[in-house]
Amino acid sequence: MEFLVAQILSGVSLGGQYALIAIGYTMVYGILRLINFAHGDVFMCAGLMMVFMCASLPVYVSIPLMLVLTVLLGFAIERAAYKPLRSAPRMSVMISAIGVSYLLQNVALYATGGQPQTYPSLPFVSGTVTILGASTHWVTVITPVLVIVLVLLLQWLINHTKIGMAMRAVAKDFETSQLMGIKINNVISFTFVIGSLLAAIGSLLYFTNYQSIVPLSGSLPGLRAFVAAVFGGIGSIPGAVIGGFIIGICESLIKGAGATTFSDAFTFALLIVVLAPPELVQEFAAEGTPMLLALLALGNLSFWLCDRALTAITPLYRQRIAPRLKKKF
Repeated sequence: MEFLVAQILSGVSLGGQYALIAIGYTMVYGILRLINFAHGDVFMCAGLMMVFMCASLPVYVSIPLMLVLTVLLGFAIERAAYKPLRSAPRMSVMISAIGVSYLLQNVALYATGGQPQTYPSLPFVSGTVTILGASTHWVTVITPVLVIVLVLLLQWLINHTKIGMAMRAVAKDFETSQLMGIKINNVISFTFVIGSLLAAIGSLLYFTNYQSIVPLSGSLPGLRAFVAAVFGGIGSIPGAVIGGFIIGICESLIKGAGATTFSDAFTFALLIVVLAPPELVQEFAAEGTPMLLALLALGNLSFWLCDRALTAITPLYRQRIAPRLKKKF
């Protein structure tokens, strides 16, 4: 029983972290009809910024500075990579997003030298607490509470402020909003700022548990968050949050059952299944993206299967085949 409680608590915490990333995906898609493939790498960059800043600055200074720098990074990406392509075909914008993703990964590779970086310990979330007999970290308790508070604030912002009204108008009808005098570029930039801020907060929570950061650390969390956004109904903030919690709990239960190697395959398979409903396929087809998404999902799944196969074959080769070859030759 305690083991099950621990797995569920871990899943809720992980799901909350995915939800914070998923909100960025769903907000950008809701306004631009763009899947920002670089969003997971912004999340990774926030983690690396925290590592480098904590090496010379106190934690209480590093955290707000990291949040500000991540917001500026998201703003710069929108202005440099997406704003010049406002009138370009959707596929061109998606290719630009993939290019930004690879750029951030390679900059991180250069900055780290390809070596894993150890995330600093955050005293206010690293302690342990016992819930229903199961011992867990404070981050597990803080994450769902913080996610709920942030989502409520975001919903209030969208429904009760001028900028929120402008965001809803742009999401409803991009061209008409522009004709009505709404400053489209400012609204889009503000959306990227919010998404980047939430990704930075998510990185604080996520890397407290997964303390090793490499340039590809944002890829899988970003993909899972994207699946959560699609699963909850992309464009819907509450749906993205619910999808994040479902993905996190399922992943935690799969790992708890001893099938750790299948947790990634579950995400890739779920993405393919979620994209199967005709109405969603038609929506993506209107933007010219279904084939790209399907290829990305299938590519990741095939890469995972090859990796598992090589992992299984290598010990067999070393134990049985290599000794026989040495005897023969």
